[in-house]
Parts: sequence; C-alpha cells; structure tokens
Amino acid sequence: MKVNIYYGGRGLLDDPTLYVIQKVEEVLLELRVNVERFNIYECKNTISMLPKTLKDADGIILATTVEWLGIGGYMQQFLDSCWLYADKEKIRELFMQPIVMSTTAGEREGVLTLENAWEILGGKLCSGICSYVDDLVAFQMNHDYNLIIEKKAENLYRTISQKMKSLPTSNQAITKSVLRTQRLELTPQESEQLSQYVSDDSYVKRQKEDVEELTAMFKEMLGQQQESRKIDVSTVLQAHFVPQDDFTANYLFLIEGNKPLEIKVKNDDIQFLNEENAKVDVTAKMTPDLMDDIIAGRITFQKAFMTGEMTAKGNFKTLSMLDNIFIFT
Repeated sequence: MKVNIYYGGRGLLDDPTLYVIQKVEEVLLELRVNVERFNIYECKNTISMLPKTLKDADGIILATTVEWLGIGGYMQQFLDSCWLYADKEKIRELFMQPIVMSTTAGEREGVLTLENAWEILGGKLCSGICSYVDDLVAFQMNHDYNLIIEKKAENLYRTISQKMKSLPTSNQAITKSVLRTQRLELTPQESEQLSQYVSDDSYVKRQKEDVEELTAMFKEMLGQQQESRKIDVSTVLQAHFVPQDDFTANYLFLIEGNKPLEIKVKNDDIQFLNEENAKVDVTAKMTPDLMDDIIAGRITFQKAFMTGEMTAKGNFKTLSMLDNIFIFT
C-alpha cells in the first residue's frame, strides 16, 4: 500500500500541520505503508505536473494550514491541476484524508473545502483531522491529542485496505451532470503531456511569442486589405459616376479606418482627394462595411442616411443627389 501526502502550507517550523503529518507518517510506516510526501511550496513552478504522482498511490492526504483565510494558494493550485490534468479514472479509486490545522480560525471550513473538491473530482473520502492550535508545544505534549491523531491514521489505513463504501452525495451527482462538460476531453497520456507543457516556462514563452507574431501578421494583412479598399472606393465611384448638367458640389466621405476622401463634382468632371476640407457641401460618415453595401447596390445613400447607418451634415438637397451621380445596380 502507498499513501501520498501533499502539504500545501509554507513549511514554517511552527506550523502545526507539519507535526500532525509527522505523527501520521509514523503510524503508517509502522503499518508497513509506503509514504511519500510532496511539499507543494517546493514544487511551485511544476505544480501542474504533480497530478501524475497520483498514479501509483492507493490513497492520499491533503494537508494544509489556515493562517488567515481558507486552504491557501498552493493547495488550490494543486486541486486546479488535478481538475485539468489528472487521470479522473484513477482519482475515482483514491481515498483522500484531509488534514487542516488552524492558527487563526476556519479549520472546519478548510476540511469542507477539501472534501467538496475531492468529491467533485470523483474521489472517495476518509474521515479527516482538523484542529485549532494556539500553543504548538502544549498541543504536542497532549497525550489525548496524539492518540486521536494516531487513531485517524489507523482509520485511513483501514479504509484503504478494506475499500470501504460510502453513500452517494450531491457533489458526485453535480460532477456527472453539471460539471461534466467543463473538463478537457483528453486521454490521461495527453493530459500528462499537456501538464508538462504548461510547467515548461520556455514552451509557454514560445507559444506567447508565436501568438504575438500571428497577431502582428493578421494586423498587417488587415491593414493591406483596408489600404486596398481605399483605392477601390475611388476607382468604383469613378466607374459609376453619372454627370449632371449644371451641378457642382463638394462631398467629404469619412470612412472608418481610412483617410478622408474629398469628392469634387462639377458637371461632367469629378476629382478625388485624400484630404479633409472644411469647406464642403456635405460631410458623410460611415463604416467600410456600409460603403461596401452601397457599392454592391444593397442600399442607397439616402436610405443609409434615413436609417441612421450613415450620419451626414450639410446641404441635404446636395446629399440626396449622391444617388443620382453615383448609380449602383
């Protein structure tokens, strides 16, 4: 039989959880149990790889200390990694005993958090250990306290060896229904490989650089498309220009993402300038997509203005002439 201990505290000398873990280890070793401890604070850069250590265990102990609020960040990160990368089929066979010691308050809430998390992961529970410790020396010297810890350790051994059954819980039902779509649909081998990639800083950095490079490339492509659209607008308007007798007007098209386009019309003459002139008869503001719709004949200038898709100011009679001097079918 093998039991893994995952310690989520900070490793302080006066941490009561370390004392309890030591007592539990002594009992399990006397029962000829192979015990391996993992100090999560020593593996903080490779926490995502810790779930693979569950594979050869028959049971585990999740131990942490409440110093001010909750189970602490290291233990939470380990549980997150179990959810993302651990073999869920293996977890279903594992018994977990929580150990939460508190130097302030909230040890019962800590145990409940660990139990809920492990049940949602699909694992099995064993009766845990929790206590408030004000004076560590007095706690260590108390014979009754030590006896309780030893009995809890023996109970863990008995629970694992006899594979004790438990009644179903709502957390198990939630895992099967509500949370089943949240997990990554990967094989255990793929999950383990992914956890190695996540813990590899150079790999993550390289991936970020690749994403940034792709983003820059697409921005450049988009800029080229927008630039080509600017040229096409003038060309298409020129091709669809219908001269009007005794008609003179200056239009200013403000198309988002493009330079201002001034259009000077005088009888059968038309000019296009990429500049913004304050002395124009009509200023029209629109999106590139709306300009495409107008050119494609899906909507007229007048309708775009009436529906609010295009905003305009100036001489509205001159504005209405846009559909006469530029005809799209």
